[in-house]
Amino acid sequence: MTWTDILLSWYSENKRPFPWRKTKEPYKVWLSEIILQQTRTVQGTPYYERFIKAFPTVKDLALADEDKVLKMWQGLGYYSRARNLHHTARHIHNDCKGTFPNTFEGLIALKGVGDYTASAIASICFNLPEAVVDGNVYRFLSRYFGIQTPINDRFAHGEFKTKAALLMDGTQPGTFNQALMEFGALQCTPKNPFCTQCPFAKKCVAFNQNKILSLPVKGRKIKVTERHFNYLVIQDQNGKILLEKRQGKGIWQNLFQFPLVETSKMMKSKKAFVSHLPPELEIELDLKSLKLWNKTPIIHKLSHQKLFVFFWIVPSLILQEKGLSVGDLNKRAVPVVIQNFMKNCFEFQG
Repeated sequence: MTWTDILLSWYSENKRPFPWRKTKEPYKVWLSEIILQQTRTVQGTPYYERFIKAFPTVKDLALADEDKVLKMWQGLGYYSRARNLHHTARHIHNDCKGTFPNTFEGLIALKGVGDYTASAIASICFNLPEAVVDGNVYRFLSRYFGIQTPINDRFAHGEFKTKAALLMDGTQPGTFNQALMEFGALQCTPKNPFCTQCPFAKKCVAFNQNKILSLPVKGRKIKVTERHFNYLVIQDQNGKILLEKRQGKGIWQNLFQFPLVETSKMMKSKKAFVSHLPPELEIELDLKSLKLWNKTPIIHKLSHQKLFVFFWIVPSLILQEKGLSVGDLNKRAVPVVIQNFMKNCFEFQG
């Protein structure tokens, strides 16, 4: 048996029965790939099923309100994926007559679709010989062949894609790509891979040279920026709570949040925090009743940012015309750190 035959044989016996593997419909494959970017399958599968139920076709997704799409996405993070998903659905519906491009070049031109996603759709749905490269592929191939190129090097993607393409079974590229990724996910895992039961162990460089933990090679990590977020939970006499939509580029674009005061350092002192409030807010709020909800910061980690979050609860001296009831709050798409606060804060129970 060839290397590729061994891989495909392993896959036929070990593949997981994910719902998106039961179809070659471009919309469903595309949706699954976008959801699974930066998301583990165990977390992403319920989201995929909910999206398919709410938006069975690309037309349904295209005609949906963006706030509804963001609300359904809530908890997955990297919200630009959801905005790009919605944008591309509208493009497919309005400009492509509901039909996905059937070439790699056409697919990669779609917003939010990179080389990996375009290759996956092209191979699975249109049987095109486009090799995929993800973290699982990097790990498996670097260990087997002993590749020392750092996987975050700018040349790495091309090197690994070429290697995968040379191994590919041209008659069933979609199955090959899925097998390659599945092997990395289930067999050649990041920690404690199942080397003693691996069908490739005899010729695996990492296994035979004791380099399992040193491969794949990774270059220097990107510096993480620390930010300090102070959310004002403003509630008026009628129980209405102020919520605003996050504007501009950056994290959580178009999601809803409590009024935010970002500071250069941690604000544990009430006096210190009040000094950072905009003058117009000071007039509207009962600052004597201002209280810090969490005594220690909630740490929320993003890819390149680390947030230290405090929630300050304060009554409003005036009625909030744009305020929302607790029920309406729960209908808005919010960052997960705010969602968790809403679940845990006693004022939001019931």
